[in-house]
Amino acid sequence: MPAQTIKSRPVYGTLSPQAGKSHLFVADAEGGSAILDLARQAPEGFFGAAHIMFIPGRTGDSLLAALKALKPAQYYEGPSIAAAIPRLKQTLATAHMGLRIYLSGTEGLIGQAMQAALESGIDHTSIQTEHRGSLARRVQCVHCKGITEDVTTQPATCAHCGLLLLVRDHYSRRIAAFQGVCINAEDPTEIPQKEEMFR
Repeated sequence: MPAQTIKSRPVYGTLSPQAGKSHLFVADAEGGSAILDLARQAPEGFFGAAHIMFIPGRTGDSLLAALKALKPAQYYEGPSIAAAIPRLKQTLATAHMGLRIYLSGTEGLIGQAMQAALESGIDHTSIQTEHRGSLARRVQCVHCKGITEDVTTQPATCAHCGLLLLVRDHYSRRIAAFQGVCINAEDPTEIPQKEEMFR
């Protein structure tokens, strides 16, 4: 089934500066370049009321200097999405009216940050998203409920129970993950060759 027919698939746009009292940017890897692209359109002083949370990932240090040069009011650099989420939740818990949120980078980052924002009561119309970089998926095994991060192959092996999973295009916003179902449940000896599909 083609991905565009799956209604649960998130739809991403392009970040653009919005009117607001404060601005929260959450990005990983190539998502940092989306912030830099937005900065070229932003009015003077825009980043004086901004908080940037950035997880460099595979991009290493290539975007750090440029992001810091925007001179945001607050800047956080995290080692992983998992490490950044508690800080994000704390930031959202103390947020005031007029906050605009910008999420960019991988689907894993966007999904988890979106989930945290919605749970904290942020209206979805105050959130912009832009996918950049890897197509690797965050996959939940429907059998053991474990989450496997950065899945690039079809099928994929569940990191928790070891089952060989068919990675479906169905996306759960509630858990910010694609769904994986056992591909060889009827005959466990049948082991399809893995193919890299989500680079």
